[in-house]
Amino acid sequence: MLEKRNYTAAELLTILSARQLSDGQVVFAGVGIPLLAATLAQRLRCPGLTILFEGGVIGAFIEPGKLPPSTNDQRCTKRANMVLGSAEVLLLLQRGYVDVGFMSGAQVDQYGNLNSSFIGDPLRPKTRLPGTGGGNDIASLAQMIVAMKHEKRRFVEQVDFITSPGYLHGRDTRRKSGLLAGGTFRVVTDLAVFGFEDEKRRMQVISLNPGVTRERLQDNTGFALDFAPHLGVTEPPTDQELELVRELDPDRLYTA
Repeated sequence: MLEKRNYTAAELLTILSARQLSDGQVVFAGVGIPLLAATLAQRLRCPGLTILFEGGVIGAFIEPGKLPPSTNDQRCTKRANMVLGSAEVLLLLQRGYVDVGFMSGAQVDQYGNLNSSFIGDPLRPKTRLPGTGGGNDIASLAQMIVAMKHEKRRFVEQVDFITSPGYLHGRDTRRKSGLLAGGTFRVVTDLAVFGFEDEKRRMQVISLNPGVTRERLQDNTGFALDFAPHLGVTEPPTDQELELVRELDPDRLYTA
């Protein structure tokens, strides 16, 4: 039986994602939950966190109630440290100046690979998706935090197409492919928080969200789950975290 809760799944994703960030990091964030999570972390625990946008803004400052609809929106530039072109921002990734990027996709598999290209046979896809944008660059060159709704159709044994690489086929296959940095650090969902086992580089449950059982989590996952030896229970959102999320997004544009 689930605990009675006074927060939405999107608010939970935002707060749990924010908890994965550390002070002093440079984080590549898109609009929506990634931006909310990065801003929440910056305000509560990580004053030295630098938020970077694909549109070129470095050190973006987000005002409560004025969330930008796009990473190219000029509201992102207010009190920013610098504004560059998109190519220069992606060059920062190549030079190793970005620590972590927020990602999502239509599918994620047991090795943290993401698909945002198409569903089904590549010659006759059932569904065409938006594609990579800067996702492949971020996933190839920095650590990833993946935040997404937990559904069996999205958590699959093998993605239909690797748009953004995690640990490819596990173990050292990422490094052997030439991707020497980064990898999937965390997968955060409305049901659990996942890490990756050091040797196999396979997804591993490190924390169950409040009220979620192992059985329910497995029933909503398309591959056999590994559970950490010291499996934890996620701390529910605090009043302070919820108040700030709702202050930042009072119209519930991203957290309804």
